Amino acid sequence: MVRDDPFDDKPPPQRRGGPDGQLIPPSSGSPADEGLRMTMRVQMPHLLARAGTVSALTLITLGGPAPAPGMAAEPSLASVSAKALQIAASKEGSPYKWGAQGPDSFDCSGLTRYSYRRAGRTLPRTAAAQYRHTEHVSRSSRKGGDLVFFHSGSGVYHVGIYAGDDRIWHAPKAGTVVRLERIWSRSVWYGRVP
Repeated sequence: MVRDDPFDDKPPPQRRGGPDGQLIPPSSGSPADEGLRMTMRVQMPHLLARAGTVSALTLITLGGPAPAPGMAAEPSLASVSAKALQIAASKEGSPYKWGAQGPDSFDCSGLTRYSYRRAGRTLPRTAAAQYRHTEHVSRSSRKGGDLVFFHSGSGVYHVGIYAGDDRIWHAPKAGTVVRLERIWSRSVWYGRVP
């Protein structure tokens, strides 16, 4: 067998026989090494499936459960918010238009609603209704993909998607375009889409 790294003195991974054809790392024969191999063989497919980071083919190759035909795993909250953030960023330069919900023009809540709908979640139409729909989080707990609500007293008047580093993707106002911008006010609340 040809090795990729001629200076690597470890044997290449072995393919265990049997109907599942699982890839098993080489063993030194020590009890600790055998325990690690068993843990990898049993636990890794289930951990990867829970994390939602692998395809069905990879899970089957690792000996994990195959998903039922036609059934997709529920996307994790993190992957939904990350996808919504990516979708909002992809709309950079799209013009602001009051009441617009995409795909070519947006108002502020139209951008957040469009982004989350494309990521697999449904949000209400207005910024105020979106605030009521979210799980409210503190500034210190905010994460990329959370919604940032600008308020005056108790009324929400604007919303954007948090991009990290005190920045949001948003559709600011008439005559502007979707853009990444620093949060300019201290009068903001944060919400996480369930």
